[in-house]
Amino acid sequence: MSENFAELPPELSRTLVKRGFQSLTPVQSAVMAQASGDADLRISSQTGSGKTVAVGIAIARALLAEGPRQGKPFGRAPSVILLTPTRELAAQVQRELEWLLAEIPDASVDVVTGGTSLGLERKRLANGPRVIVGTPGRLLDHLSAGAFDGSKTTTVVLDEADQMLDMGFRDELEGILEKIPHRLRTHLVSATFSGEVERMASKYQSNPLRIEGTPLGQANQDIEHIAHVVDMRHRFDALVNILLLAAAKPEEEIGRTLVFTRTRADTLEVAEKLVREGIRAEPMSGDLPQAQRTRTLKAFRTGQITTIVATDVAARGLDVQGVSLVVHYDPPSDADTMTHRSGRTGRAGQKGTSVLLLPPQARRRIERLLNDAKIKATFGPVPAPSKIIKAYQKLGRRRVYAALEAELQKQVAPEQIATPGDDSEEFVQKLLADRSPELVIKALLSLLEVAPPCPPREVVQALEHHGHHPRDRDRGRPPRSGFRPDRPPRPFHGEPRPKGPAPDRGRPGPSRSSPFAAPRPSSGGFGGPRRRDDRPPHPDAPPRAKIHAQRSAPGIKFHKGRDRG
Repeated sequence: MSENFAELPPELSRTLVKRGFQSLTPVQSAVMAQASGDADLRISSQTGSGKTVAVGIAIARALLAEGPRQGKPFGRAPSVILLTPTRELAAQVQRELEWLLAEIPDASVDVVTGGTSLGLERKRLANGPRVIVGTPGRLLDHLSAGAFDGSKTTTVVLDEADQMLDMGFRDELEGILEKIPHRLRTHLVSATFSGEVERMASKYQSNPLRIEGTPLGQANQDIEHIAHVVDMRHRFDALVNILLLAAAKPEEEIGRTLVFTRTRADTLEVAEKLVREGIRAEPMSGDLPQAQRTRTLKAFRTGQITTIVATDVAARGLDVQGVSLVVHYDPPSDADTMTHRSGRTGRAGQKGTSVLLLPPQARRRIERLLNDAKIKATFGPVPAPSKIIKAYQKLGRRRVYAALEAELQKQVAPEQIATPGDDSEEFVQKLLADRSPELVIKALLSLLEVAPPCPPREVVQALEHHGHHPRDRDRGRPPRSGFRPDRPPRPFHGEPRPKGPAPDRGRPGPSRSSPFAAPRPSSGGFGGPRRRDDRPPHPDAPPRAKIHAQRSAPGIKFHKGRDRG
């Protein structure tokens, strides 16, 4: 048993050692060091700091203190209910708790979420799981229908509480808490705590113990933040260049990328455009069926796809190993969203990069947002095509060096040189018989060249706008105010204006008084309407003489535009 886990119960210590843990993160150590296991906890720590395991430690201590439940398994009430905002996060938390509570007696874990069969979930709940993880709406449905008994539940955990309130789950959360009146502990977990969460916590928690793994609002130092100011019409081209540069690595080093958009429709549109460019991408949003979302996450974890285009809600709390890049295709709306988005990378001590794409007119707002989130971002240009091509050339040369290194290893081990049917030496001599070594090497290098899935784009550097957006007709023109060489200096107040001929302002073309000026057309000028008398008469119209006779008849008045009798 590791000395770092000496204060933990033996069941948890053995599990953590088997899982490969060498030490606990600050938030996990803080939960482990709490004096009493019956206190309400308000856990806050930056994303990727191990809050789920920290909550699991608190749950495990409570279950060990209560001991196994008595009675038949059928219809037994759960001891712990844990709520999450999304289905994917619920499934992820269930997997984490299953291995963490594996050696604790009577600690089965089940999950209930929307988008799945209600009847199958009720059958599983009838087996009496000790811990139930679920989304608020579905769990309240089961609780109201009597699928399980909440009267004996002692612990309720609200994971990502601020996101659940933002998604409009306040009524469901309050309904669940009201139906579990005898709970002993109510834990709230989040990377950020808004004012609304604080008010709800004050209503349902008593004397909570605040646990901060990192100071509230402190940015993750393992994440590098980069910002590119790009016009909206060049935003997709900028995204393509960023993804191409991220993929210019050896296959074993290629990380995964999360691209955040504002709406669900944008996830589909951006993902489809990326696929057309040869980039393996899939959308992730609440509009997709649960089965498709599950398949997408599985393909993302196994490396079948390298990019997911998601909304804030769909990707909230997801913990996928190897996410090295987060791209904010649409800028975040506030500092909390920025924190949660960026926290999908740089987890568990790994390094990550967060890239912001913002229009010029939003720069000041984003700078204030970054300041509120205590994030220092580096503003710079989008990766240029030359940089991307150079990165792929280096990748090809790395493969050459790796192949040469492998050949040297074969020479060190003579038993690997000769293999049945190996005529490589004969083929080499044949290639060099009537060709120079330089020509042969050049031809082989061309075969090893690595090309990006699509050509990199030329992205025009956005102009820095201050104040209002300039009109298109003013682009490239000198400012309207300033020195006018054709205008005499203005006199001071009280001085007479200088008399003299008006300055020549360079009017184009000759004046109307000039003998070379063209006569003004009688039809109304350039493109103007012709006069009434010049219009051709309608073929069915009466003669003009008859019209004049009608107008001069007594008792008839004509008005302009319409005959009103």
